Amino acid sequence: MSQPPSDADGPDRPDVVVLERWTGPVAASDPHASFKREVAAGALVDPLPTLRNLAEFVGLPPGAVCRHALVKWTSAGSDALLELGPAWVRRLGEPVARAEAAGTDEARLAAYEELRGLLGWLAAGLDEGPYPS
Repeated sequence: MSQPPSDADGPDRPDVVVLERWTGPVAASDPHASFKREVAAGALVDPLPTLRNLAEFVGLPPGAVCRHALVKWTSAGSDALLELGPAWVRRLGEPVARAEAAGTDEARLAAYEELRGLLGWLAAGLDEGPYPS
């Protein structure tokens, strides 16, 4: 979970984060390889012009807009969990866990079909659902 701001260094002292460009390498066996590849791809983009433009447009300091973007990103998983609920998160994970335990393409395809059905059921009534049959 996210933590409230700390006053250890004083309430007026700015937080400092150095934006680092990281490009790898990423080992294929790394359990976080997908995320690390995204981080490496992000090194090709400079987010500051967009943050500065938005901050200027709305009349805020760029650091405040950057903090807001980070807070929104880091809290997105908690928001999704609160909306969906722990029981449904576990329920959606069950077919995947079974398929990975079996380790076969057939089991993975069956898990996909089960997940497709569960997501279709959850989306029923939301503009006719995102997963038409």
